[in-house]
Amino acid sequence: MLTKRKAVFFYLLFSICWVLFTDIVIHFLHVGRYMLLMIGIGKAGIFIILSGIFLYQMLNKSEQLRKTTEDEQQLSTLINSMPDFVCFKDSKGCWLRVNDFGRKLYHLEHVDYRGKTDRELGEIVPFFKETFEHCIQSDEEAWKSGTLTRSEESFPTPNGETKTFDVIKVPLFYENGERKGLLIIGRDITQQKLAETLLLKKEKLSVLGELAAGIAHEIRNPLTSIKGFMQMMKETKEIKDLYIDIMLNELERINQIVSELLVLAKPQSNDYRPLLLNDVIHYVVNLISHEATLNNVDISVENAAPHACIYGDKNQLIQVFINIIKNSIEAMPKGGTIRLYVREEGENIKITISDTGIGIGKERLEKIGEPFFTLKEKGMGLGLTTSTKIMQEHKGTLEIDSEVGNGTNVHLSLPKYKQ
Repeated sequence: MLTKRKAVFFYLLFSICWVLFTDIVIHFLHVGRYMLLMIGIGKAGIFIILSGIFLYQMLNKSEQLRKTTEDEQQLSTLINSMPDFVCFKDSKGCWLRVNDFGRKLYHLEHVDYRGKTDRELGEIVPFFKETFEHCIQSDEEAWKSGTLTRSEESFPTPNGETKTFDVIKVPLFYENGERKGLLIIGRDITQQKLAETLLLKKEKLSVLGELAAGIAHEIRNPLTSIKGFMQMMKETKEIKDLYIDIMLNELERINQIVSELLVLAKPQSNDYRPLLLNDVIHYVVNLISHEATLNNVDISVENAAPHACIYGDKNQLIQVFINIIKNSIEAMPKGGTIRLYVREEGENIKITISDTGIGIGKERLEKIGEPFFTLKEKGMGLGLTTSTKIMQEHKGTLEIDSEVGNGTNVHLSLPKYKQ
């Protein structure tokens, strides 16, 4: 409005000055009537042209202003209709604009927030003081990163609810690198987080149910055998060494099931230290070579990284290799070959254990590693589950590919040790 008034004022001033100045000049000119008429017409023409140019500029400016106002209204309507928190701040952290959602969220409906920092708004709305202080820290982290940042932020609300937002902060800079402004967008994911928590609890209960059923099934079998022999000895009044041996074996079986479950259920005291992978493989091959010979199985090792060093628990890694190699031996009842190939790939050490056994079908392969799923007649289905857990704790991976009749390949990956 002030610009329009200035423009009109200068136009009137220019018009008055133009008329007076030209009239005075013409008055002192000693020319004929015809010349005076032509000068008057020229003066009027120039005035009309200048007035037209001025009017055109004014109309053009007015049209641009109208379009800018419409665009701003549309943008404001769009931002205010968003179900997300949207806020613009200047380079000093002062609030320039926030949408209706944000004003309602922070109880700023009747507060003049423009030009105020988070700390000043915290004084106006004391309940959110701590939240605004956290915003100052996260804003500074966004400025330091110099690029888009994303994080989850949670804070309490006056109604006792805790809100969680997925917050995106975009720092804007001038061409010379100076701070220009900060755009903040926050999406309310409170219900999503609650749903994820409920789903996680449901999955845990489901897994717990399956695990309980598996434990009951595995322990019931040896308990049934023990109960049967106890009843037999009670009725016959005879205690045979054979019965006692079988009962002790069944009790040992139960103890083994419980021991392996404890490995899965709770963290063990690990002895992590740098070690040569070649030492682990050499130890396992020597340990299991006798059993392999008895089963007519030949074990070969091709180590392309004999000095590869890893960081882990030697005993646990030995357990992993023993579980896998024993499975391979049992998969070759008529004998065969087991090949260990070790190599370095980037920052990892890759180990492939291949056998020439009977292989595993696709449907069964998908279930390999699940607790209590086993292809063995006397197995418990916990060996590969335990091995997978050990590999995960060592930040490694265990993958299996197999085909019926073409043997099985177990691929292990462990990160190289860095000083």
